[in-house]
Amino acid sequence: MQPSAAYTLRPVRGLLLINPRSGDDRGPRIEELRDKAGARGLEAHVLAAGEEISELARSAEVDVLGAAGGDGTLASVAAVAVDRDLPFVAVPFGTRNHFARDLGLDPGDPFAALAGFSGDERRIDVGQAGGRRFLNNVSLGLYAALVHRREHHRRRREVLADVRALGLSLSNRSQRCATIDGEPVSAPVLLVANNAYELSLLSIGERKRLDEGSLYLYAARGWLPRHWDERRGERFTIDAPGGRLDAAVDGEPAELETPLELSINPGALRVRLPRAPG
Repeated sequence: MQPSAAYTLRPVRGLLLINPRSGDDRGPRIEELRDKAGARGLEAHVLAAGEEISELARSAEVDVLGAAGGDGTLASVAAVAVDRDLPFVAVPFGTRNHFARDLGLDPGDPFAALAGFSGDERRIDVGQAGGRRFLNNVSLGLYAALVHRREHHRRRREVLADVRALGLSLSNRSQRCATIDGEPVSAPVLLVANNAYELSLLSIGERKRLDEGSLYLYAARGWLPRHWDERRGERFTIDAPGGRLDAAVDGEPAELETPLELSINPGALRVRLPRAPG
């Protein structure tokens, strides 16, 4: 399907796509971000209702692609940047901003990240789950169920969606039964990560590296997972009954077909970051 006229942007050196629906209502901060991008000679486009950010990124004539939003927004534009072999600038503008933190950006200062458009470039790894790329991780089991239920409640405009989804997920204590490379595994949470995470009780920590060239598969032990079984590799195959898996890909709900092939693409993404002082 060809992009409609609404997706046509004029040729620019650097383009920042801003998702106003990421995180809480940002109001004036969106206008401030657009103004500061314009002062740097960048084109800043705030997504309107019905526009798809990946289509905008794919159709734009541009030298550098940037995205302002949460992890899901950044992953969508980064995937296009990989396809087009364009540099990518991440501007933290969401709720948790895990990817931006791991890049060394300050989630509390999205305006500082704009310096990446004229900054230094480095290559980092990108994961792939079936035909879908991911920057952070793919989660199966309890956390994925929480994400899907949260989205369901949000579409119904229910308040306290996160709390309600967590309560429903904890009340359904079915183990995730699957095979990993042909070996049966039963765990409440399975996590496949792009490089290694520091994991703790119900928390995904930081990554020290984004360029190790490895996937890490974590299987939680127990309902309050203080301990995780860990595997490292360049490729995993996950299979499960039913032919489909509810998953969370970079924190966004997704349905993935099985058997699911997960792999790592070392150095696939060209990231631009603000120059370090000195």
